[in-house]
Amino acid sequence: MAELVVALDFQTAPEALDMARSLAGAAPWMKVGLELFVAEGPAVVRGLKALGFRVFLDLKFLDIPNTVRGAVRSAVKSGADMLNIHAAGGADMARVALAARDAAASECGLAVRPLLLAVTVLTSMQDPDNPILRGRPPLDVVLELARQTRAAGLDGVVCSAREAAAVKAACGRDFLCLTPGIRIPDPGAPADDQRRVTTPEAAVAAGADFLVVGRPITRASLDRGGPAAAAREILRRMAAPSAGA
Repeated sequence: MAELVVALDFQTAPEALDMARSLAGAAPWMKVGLELFVAEGPAVVRGLKALGFRVFLDLKFLDIPNTVRGAVRSAVKSGADMLNIHAAGGADMARVALAARDAAASECGLAVRPLLLAVTVLTSMQDPDNPILRGRPPLDVVLELARQTRAAGLDGVVCSAREAAAVKAACGRDFLCLTPGIRIPDPGAPADDQRRVTTPEAAVAAGADFLVVGRPITRASLDRGGPAAAAREILRRMAAPSAGA
């Protein structure tokens, strides 16, 4: 069954940890992205682990293979349960990252290795002039990068839920898809930078394994029950993918 990952897009550890505490029992995974990690470093990962959460460290490593090797090792040693690189870094970088993940997991005595995913095409990207798309439809680029990622031995990819079904068909049902850009239709909700968005039901129906949700949960108004109620509503919708998909 698909799992919910809450994006802690905050500037400080106290804000992030307070939000996580409010979601205890409502969501198993928390995501630490660039903004929070640059501000607080590995300590925020350890803080979330101490609260009993699994942590997705979303830093999208893209550099020369040796630098990515060191970054992946450090990420694993921080306690992250899932991390990612950019698929655009190529097959050599992906294989080096995988070896670094395995080596660091062994050094830490981990019974379960952290999941290692590759970012394909960000959900904010749809302009055909984007250098990653090079005039091609996002789906074509996602599938090319997903096949490359599968061949390198990684656990899965980050993609829009709109591409998840095609990725599963091309790479196998066991190849993981983590999908951001999850939204519950709300005419009063502010616009943001996500473009290729999907509902929780549609994402699960398409085969997504992890759904990343940020603002619809963390900015949920108290008159609607606040973040915990919003998380439970998304979980309810995830459990009934045929409704409204």
